Amino acid sequence: MKVLAAAAVAFAALGTAACGDNKSSTGSDSSAPPAKKTVKVGLAFDIGGRGDKSFNDSAAAGLDRVKSDLNLEVKDLAAVAGESENDKYSRLKLLCDGGFNPVIAVGFVYDGADAKNGPLARAAKDCPKTKFAVVDGGTKADNIADLTFAEEQGSYLVGVAAALKTKKGTVGFIGGCQVDLIKKFEAGFTAGAKATKADIKVLTNYLSTPAESCKGFNDPAGGKTAASGMFDQGADIVYAAAGGSGTGVFEAAKDKGGLAIGVDSDQYNTVTDAALKPVIMTSMLKRVDNAVFNFVKDFADGNFKGGATIFDLKADGVGYATSGGQVDDIKAKLDAAKADIVSGKVTVPTK
Repeated sequence: MKVLAAAAVAFAALGTAACGDNKSSTGSDSSAPPAKKTVKVGLAFDIGGRGDKSFNDSAAAGLDRVKSDLNLEVKDLAAVAGESENDKYSRLKLLCDGGFNPVIAVGFVYDGADAKNGPLARAAKDCPKTKFAVVDGGTKADNIADLTFAEEQGSYLVGVAAALKTKKGTVGFIGGCQVDLIKKFEAGFTAGAKATKADIKVLTNYLSTPAESCKGFNDPAGGKTAASGMFDQGADIVYAAAGGSGTGVFEAAKDKGGLAIGVDSDQYNTVTDAALKPVIMTSMLKRVDNAVFNFVKDFADGNFKGGATIFDLKADGVGYATSGGQVDDIKAKLDAAKADIVSGKVTVPTK
C-alpha cells in the first residue's frame, strides 16, 4: 500500500509539472507571443523629404506598415536641392556608420551622374556588410537591391482615364525633372490617352533638368504656373508626375475649373488642403510602400536579394486610385485596359 501511495503522489506531481501552469522547464510562458525582432533602418529621402504627400511619404508608409511585425529603429535624412554627390554619399555613409542596416536610398539621385561611381556605389563599397536598397535606381553591387517600377503601365491607365473624362480633347502632363525615369510616366500617359482617343492633344512641360538638381520635384509655385498655362491653352485635365510640386498643380486646377491627376500616393487622401480634393480625379499609384515593406521584411527574415526587382501591374506595383468616386463610372474600362497590359496584349512604351 505504501508503494502504491508513493506512486500516486509521484504521478500527481508529474501531471502538475507537465500541464498545471503551461510553463516550460525554464519557467518561461510558452503561450506568450515571440518577441519582435529589432531592425535599425536608415532611410535617405529624395528631394522634398518626409511630408511631400507623394513619393517620399509612400516610402515612409512602407516602414510604418512593417512596425506591426518588427521593432524598428529608424533614422531618416533628406536630400536638398543643389547639394553635391559627395553630400549624398556622406548621408548614406553616416547611416551605415551609425549601425543602420539595411539602408534605403529613395530616388535615382543616389545613383549620381555615373551609377558605377556614384554616391550609392561608393557607400556600398565602403560599407560591404551593410545591405542597401535603392528605389528607382540602377546602381549594381552584391549588397544593393534595386526596387524599380513599371511607371509607364500605371500612367497608361490614368491616360485612359484622362481621355475618357476630357470634355475639351486636350490634357496635360507635367514632369518634375527631364530625366528618363519621368519620361516613362509621360510615355505611358500619352500612349493610354491616344489609344483611347486618337485625336487627343497632350501638352507637356518639365519643371527642371538634372543641371538644376531636379528642383522641380519640390516647387509647388512652379507647378502651379505650368499647370495654369496648360489650362489657359485649353486643357481640362493635367497629370502631375512632379512629387511635392503636384500641390501647385492641384491649386491651378481649382482656380481654373479643371481636374488633376496625382502621382505615387493616393493624393486625394494625402493632400493637406481639403478644398483641393474635388479636383483630384485619380492618382497613378506607385506602390513604393509595398516595395519598402517587402524589402525590410525579407531582410529581417534573412532573405536579402540583390539585383533588380520590378514592381509592375501584375505585382500590384502600380495602379490607379478610386478615392473620390470620379472614375467609378469608367472603372470597367480601366480594368479592361489593365487586363490587356497584364496579359501582354498591350505593351506600353517607355519612351
